[in-house]
Amino acid sequence: MLRLRAIMASGAAAAALVVSSGAVSAHGTTGADSPASGGSYEARMVRALGDSLGISDASAARRLDSQARQQSVLGTLRSSGVDPRGAFFDDDGRLTVNVTDASTAREVEAAGLEARTARHTVGELDAVKAALDEAATRELPTGVQGWGVDPVTNKVVVQVRDAATAADREFLDKAASYGSAVAVRDSDGKAVSMAGTVYPGSRMDYGNHYCSVGYGARDASGRQVLVTAGHCVENLPDLYYDGSHFAKGTTTRFHHGRNSVDMGLASVDAGWTVAPRVGTWNNGGDIAVEGSRRAPVGSDYSVTYTDPGQPATLVTNLGLSNACDLGGDSGGPWISGNQGQGMTSGGQTDNRCNGVYGQGTSYFQPLDDTLRYYGLSLNTA
Repeated sequence: MLRLRAIMASGAAAAALVVSSGAVSAHGTTGADSPASGGSYEARMVRALGDSLGISDASAARRLDSQARQQSVLGTLRSSGVDPRGAFFDDDGRLTVNVTDASTAREVEAAGLEARTARHTVGELDAVKAALDEAATRELPTGVQGWGVDPVTNKVVVQVRDAATAADREFLDKAASYGSAVAVRDSDGKAVSMAGTVYPGSRMDYGNHYCSVGYGARDASGRQVLVTAGHCVENLPDLYYDGSHFAKGTTTRFHHGRNSVDMGLASVDAGWTVAPRVGTWNNGGDIAVEGSRRAPVGSDYSVTYTDPGQPATLVTNLGLSNACDLGGDSGGPWISGNQGQGMTSGGQTDNRCNGVYGQGTSYFQPLDDTLRYYGLSLNTA
């Protein structure tokens, strides 16, 4: 605080995207010259497969033949109870079958296929997927890109763009309830923590310093951002909650040594969300944020900050309050009733707080000004 002072199978799936005239056999000859024992495929499809794998057309055609034979073998195992939905081609073109018991594994391997012991049955994963489908029909999670059963990871994979809405959070909470049967990925395919809800007022660390979490909002493109005091993200730092990276500073209007406005933003990582409820550090229940209507008094104040080791800085258009704040409170939310008022900017060096009842002199950056300046929509309960 400032002070006055999609799942992709190997090989065949990629090749199937290209269809054109002209066919080649498993031996790379034209369709007219194909031997009776070899399969024939569209020439451009084979070439596209070969290019994607870095192999010759002939090798690509042989791979397609091999995969076709393996799929035929898999079909014969249906009668023995082997579920083909748990099978996938590995990077080398081998058909691998997920199994959950040793006897099935022996049967698969005796037929010439690869067997992999998996934690979850296809039926279990299908049931999880169906439950998520049902949850989505009740309230659509627009920040969740998609979800489905992935035999390679033996999980239901959930792809997340962001998770700013209540429906997004409820959906991800539902997904998290299935534990190891679900994996969450961001739009780039990277793993995303399932414990991704941060409440305004929580401590957030950056470098050797810390501030408090402000408000969640969305920009004009629908991306989720953290609204905070500008001096908390002055150097656009990485931000951490409980040891996990959850956001990164992206813009600020605060600068020491000149006229400043103490507002700034951070981009929120995919899979994380800033809750529309202010945490109270166990001093009563969380407080819902339903809007940003400004209180009628104390919201246009100018302050000269004199921080040790920094030039004096004038910050304008702040809110003034007799509530007590201390170091580390910067960026944290101010709320009146259910209306968000702003983010802590600074306070007097002689503030002496006594729990939630202490009084002092403190200043906050108005929330409505910040939302309007950056063109944001506040996350509300």
